[in-house]
Amino acid sequence: MKARWIGALAASIAFCAQAQQTVFMPIVIEVSGNGAVSGTNFRDGALMAIDEINAKGGILGRKINAPVSDTQSNAGVSRAQVQKAIDGNPYVILGPVFSGSVKVNMLLAQQAEIPQMTGAEAAEITQMGNDYIFRTSFGQQMSMPKMAKFVADGMKAKTVAFLWVNNDYGKGGRDVFFKEMAARNIKIVADVSTESGQVDFAADIVKLKAANADVIFVYTNEEECARVLREARKQGVKAPIIGETNVISQKVIDLAGDAATGVKGHVGLTADAPIKAVLEFRDKFQKRFKYLPDHNGIKGYTAVYAVKHATEKLGKFDSKQLAKSLHGMTITPQQEPGILIETTWDARGDIDRISFLVEVADGKQKVVEILPKLGK
Repeated sequence: MKARWIGALAASIAFCAQAQQTVFMPIVIEVSGNGAVSGTNFRDGALMAIDEINAKGGILGRKINAPVSDTQSNAGVSRAQVQKAIDGNPYVILGPVFSGSVKVNMLLAQQAEIPQMTGAEAAEITQMGNDYIFRTSFGQQMSMPKMAKFVADGMKAKTVAFLWVNNDYGKGGRDVFFKEMAARNIKIVADVSTESGQVDFAADIVKLKAANADVIFVYTNEEECARVLREARKQGVKAPIIGETNVISQKVIDLAGDAATGVKGHVGLTADAPIKAVLEFRDKFQKRFKYLPDHNGIKGYTAVYAVKHATEKLGKFDSKQLAKSLHGMTITPQQEPGILIETTWDARGDIDRISFLVEVADGKQKVVEILPKLGK
């Protein structure tokens, strides 16, 4: 009996020692379901950063322990997975990407005072007074004004047909886009709602064509974007097709094939950005995972390096202080090469950095203009 007790005590001590040698940063992300394209990119980018950091000794001498939990692209499941992660006393939570999931699980992280690095873009996420939520991409209130300016000044459009997905991401984007169009006296001549996971877009494309708009704006999840583009090609759509981030992501380009050629839009991040550090990231990612990353891969990668830099600047592991320090922080590639592009977080956790206008050509994004940070 005594021997068993001693053995149990030794095992407990060994477990605690091991825990102290690592830092727990769980990845809660969409591995399956409608968000799998985005989620697996984010996951793989984060895992690549983690392996690089661990190979160099970790953060402040601790290796990163980052188990992956699948939200199944379901808000309820994501909440349960975040709660499970919190039960393990994490330092930071990475993910998810879907805005609807983040809206229901971020309150748990906030109550536990755990910073959450998310790829979600719905505008309201950082407008709810949560000091522990941090974006790794533009929110809609940051990206849509840039896109609206392009529609007005770059496309010289007077009318727009808008196709959007009926979820939190789509609703938030629609609200901001309509506001920006109204401010520029651009008329929305078609307002077409679609469903997450929708397969057939034939009737929707008929509506868009009938509107006879100067441009068609597509704002859905990535797999649906590819189906929209293929259907538009099938029906012989002549109007220019534009969008924000998803419709011109590398995964959509791969899925849509030639139907993506000529599509234009604004992206906060692109693996084809004419920046040496980004191109080196792209090549490393493709070599390891055997596919080209999209913006979500960069989000996951830079999220981990942001945590690394802020923690090393603090000199200790303190989740509450980490959140405080990230507000108002600017990280440059000179300070932390893994951040790739100079990045600033404001008081709400929104991100600001340069962004890109791109056009799809030869199966990839071609950057046609680099847009400055909004704060400059």
